[in-house]
Amino acid sequence: MTARLSLYRKAEEELYKLDRTVKGQFYDFCHRFRKNPDQPGLDLKKLKGDSRIHRAKINQSYRALLTPVGTDQDGIQHWLIIAVRHRKDIYDELQVAVNRITGEIEFVDLAVVGDSSLRRAGITLTPAEPDAPDQPPARASGHPSAPPVELVEATPPALLAAYSSDQLRELGVAEQLIGLALTVTTDAELDQLLDGAPLLSKDVLYGLAAGMSIDSVLEEVTRPVRLQTEPDLADFATALSRTKVTSVDDDVQAAIEEGSFRAWKVYLHPAQEKIAHHDYSGPARVSGGPGTGKTVVALHRVKHLVQQLPPGADKSILLTTFTANLAADLRLRLTSLIDDPNLIARVDVTHIDQLAARIIGENTGQGHRRRRISDQVALIEMRQLLTEMDEQRWDADFVVDEWEQIILGQAIPTRSEYFKARRAGRGRALTRPERGQIWKLIEQFTARLDKLGLETWGQAAERAARYEIERARKIEAGRASTGPVDDGSGAYPTSYRYQHIVVDEAQDLRAAHWKMLRAMVAPGQRSDLFIAGDTHQRIYDHQVSLGALGINIRGRSTRLTLSYRTTREILARAVRIADGNQVLYDDLNDGTDHLVGYRSVLRGPRPIFTPYRTWDEELVGLGNLLIAWREELSTDERGAPRDPAGHIAVGVADRELMSQVMNYLTTKVGLTCAELTKDGPSGDGEIHVGTMHRFKGLEYQRLALVGVGAGVIPRSAIERYRRDDPQRYEREQRKARSLLFVASTRARDVLAVSWYGLPSPLLDGAA
Repeated sequence: MTARLSLYRKAEEELYKLDRTVKGQFYDFCHRFRKNPDQPGLDLKKLKGDSRIHRAKINQSYRALLTPVGTDQDGIQHWLIIAVRHRKDIYDELQVAVNRITGEIEFVDLAVVGDSSLRRAGITLTPAEPDAPDQPPARASGHPSAPPVELVEATPPALLAAYSSDQLRELGVAEQLIGLALTVTTDAELDQLLDGAPLLSKDVLYGLAAGMSIDSVLEEVTRPVRLQTEPDLADFATALSRTKVTSVDDDVQAAIEEGSFRAWKVYLHPAQEKIAHHDYSGPARVSGGPGTGKTVVALHRVKHLVQQLPPGADKSILLTTFTANLAADLRLRLTSLIDDPNLIARVDVTHIDQLAARIIGENTGQGHRRRRISDQVALIEMRQLLTEMDEQRWDADFVVDEWEQIILGQAIPTRSEYFKARRAGRGRALTRPERGQIWKLIEQFTARLDKLGLETWGQAAERAARYEIERARKIEAGRASTGPVDDGSGAYPTSYRYQHIVVDEAQDLRAAHWKMLRAMVAPGQRSDLFIAGDTHQRIYDHQVSLGALGINIRGRSTRLTLSYRTTREILARAVRIADGNQVLYDDLNDGTDHLVGYRSVLRGPRPIFTPYRTWDEELVGLGNLLIAWREELSTDERGAPRDPAGHIAVGVADRELMSQVMNYLTTKVGLTCAELTKDGPSGDGEIHVGTMHRFKGLEYQRLALVGVGAGVIPRSAIERYRRDDPQRYEREQRKARSLLFVASTRARDVLAVSWYGLPSPLLDGAA
């Protein structure tokens, strides 16, 4: 072997789209190139525009573009494949350089830029391999996959006219793109310019176009990836060590032939990689809208932490989330990311309530365990109690909410402590005598549950937190003592349960959950807690302040703003649902969060909004839509058969609607359905159907949300709070907005929303 080969990210993406035959020929090309890059059959030649870029033959039609990046100590040349494409799409104006901010290798491809932008910038592309006389001429510019931009007589103002070349340069935009970026006049032209552009350039320019300020882009996009020292722009060997590449060897043959590059390797954006690999001095948080990669960052954070652990067999890292089906998904994805079973064995992947139940099980005997019930069942029990007592001063919903939010939420142990408790955000003020009445009712209620052998999940979380806090107290007492400490029940524990904890979907955890987690890892330890979440996606009413719970994330919070999943068309309407009438969302730490700068690089059709007169008509429309979708997804881009099962879903507001939808689709339309449960899809039905709550963390190519009518979401029952408890009313409205926002952003390519009668008021401005 006289040469080593690596794949640039863009080359991977291009290979993924190619025919399997070409992929196989690419592998043969790599094998021959590594043996001898100079053999005549490869026809290795420099481009005229950038002498650092070479082209070489894969077959008669396709070329690999490569750049040399140095020679190792054994004299073996190292080459980076930066693109794989048809020879007609290779131009002398292609350029490769080292980015002045990140120090990474960047490939700038002007072949994807629209004709209008190139013309205004005075750039003409020259084909590297002119067509033979008997062939049609190649395009003077533009990649075949790039949609044409219509030329107009009068040039409209530039989209980024408010910015200067120096500002774009300081933010990290590739030098070759700066002049072009300042000439684009429409979103379509910007899309063409950034199709395949270096990632930092893409993030910066999309951020500015989305309305982010220079300072915000500098803080959220540029600064996280900036090197501490200025890179040598001529040192490609060092730049390669900073660049995300894939080594080409015999082990990648199967991946190339199967066309599974994206599944084979989980790619981290450079900004995400900095977050995942950083050494934090304490708890850290990453936020961002749906599809921005928070979960991917959390998974890579686990991988990074477990690789840093000293040898051992214990489960030193906890990866937790809110529900069982999300935990199962995290476990599956982590297994695909970490191929060492010994490392996987050191990660405890479990959902938060299962963890609390485990702690309770460790601390209670078999005869003292209780059956856990949902909040809805608890509400029914409270109503029954109030009826039996002929208690008419208090509403069951209010009392249960006070118990969940204040007493359990703040882990208040006594009546006197409840009298002093803060009730911010509860709306209705309570006098001291009224608090006494509430406390007495809750005492009677919990005694009733205890007699029945029941407890709520909120009670279980609070009990587990108390057990774990006591365990942590014993650990610290033992460490402060000079000899063994025993309280009569055995030696004190000597170590915390985990060295690191990573939390996904953090916005839905209760205050008691956070107290339990805080006690499971030593305070003051570096990188103790890593938190991923988005309060715009909070679909349960568990609002907390991490700082008040002993988890200080100030100065260690990062926001992701670029969506890699949802199209711009879907995203625009989903954001209108979430924001509503300038709805305020917290940031988990007594501040506010926002979606400013949240944007997508993906394009797709506009969401479909369809009204119907009756529910029966809506069901008929749904059936026709799903049949059409199934037909469209039954073949791939080349016409080969493809199984559409699992790529289409239907979301509804409640279980009653879900049952009606599934019954209609199976008995009247002839479609098979799989219900989305807490453990994932039940069965192998082709259409997944579930309540909107079950869609958190999932993704579908095509999604239909049905029954999105007035009185359904938000439910009409909340109207009773509008006058009597306006703050509760606003909380219920915000919760419904978050639910519809989450459901809408589960659609990757196509979203359809329908209703009968009047539409949900949450659709105002979106439909």
